[in-house]
Amino acid sequence: MTETEQLDRYIEVHSDPEPDYLYRLYRATNIHTIHGHMASGHVQGRLLKMLVEMIRPKNILEVGTFSGYSALCMAEGLEDGGRVFTFEINDEMEDFTRPWIEGSAMADKIVFTIGDANVEAPKLGITFDMAFIDGDKRTYVETYEMVLPLLRHGGFIVADNTLWDGHVVDPAYDRDSQTIGIRRFNDHVAADGRVEKVIVPLRDGLTLIRKK
Repeated sequence: MTETEQLDRYIEVHSDPEPDYLYRLYRATNIHTIHGHMASGHVQGRLLKMLVEMIRPKNILEVGTFSGYSALCMAEGLEDGGRVFTFEINDEMEDFTRPWIEGSAMADKIVFTIGDANVEAPKLGITFDMAFIDGDKRTYVETYEMVLPLLRHGGFIVADNTLWDGHVVDPAYDRDSQTIGIRRFNDHVAADGRVEKVIVPLRDGLTLIRKK
């Protein structure tokens, strides 16, 4: 076991355990989907739950549901009456994801929609207190610019994968469209005076953004 793996294990052991339902969902995601590693996972999921408990949002927008793991984690942290509105553009995920969401104890707190969030979310007419961006890396900037006007002043955006497995600083990925998209997003947010921002080097990189 490498030092990084040892540290990852140490962090997991010294963080709250993931609920059994989420443990089973994570395993099923890795067994039955091609890109199972894309699910948020134990430690990131516990962080998302705690961020929700800290921010106390009424409405959360999620761009990129995938298997539903992160939506369930955020829904765990919601107070009564709170909702996660989550969008997944890949309709092939619906048959896997919808039963896991609808079969959970959080089902009444999650509104799951198959469709392009960049198009559909503004149609909801909802002001959001928090957003989790985890969709197409190539269009992160466009998603960010869609989300920001829907977010209340003082609201938060959490953007996933912003270190992109280290590819953001690796010249070998200079022509990779997803890496280019993440770099463009990071540069765009860094230069945006409308927000405060910090990158947290957890897992694949999380950027915490606060709308001024």
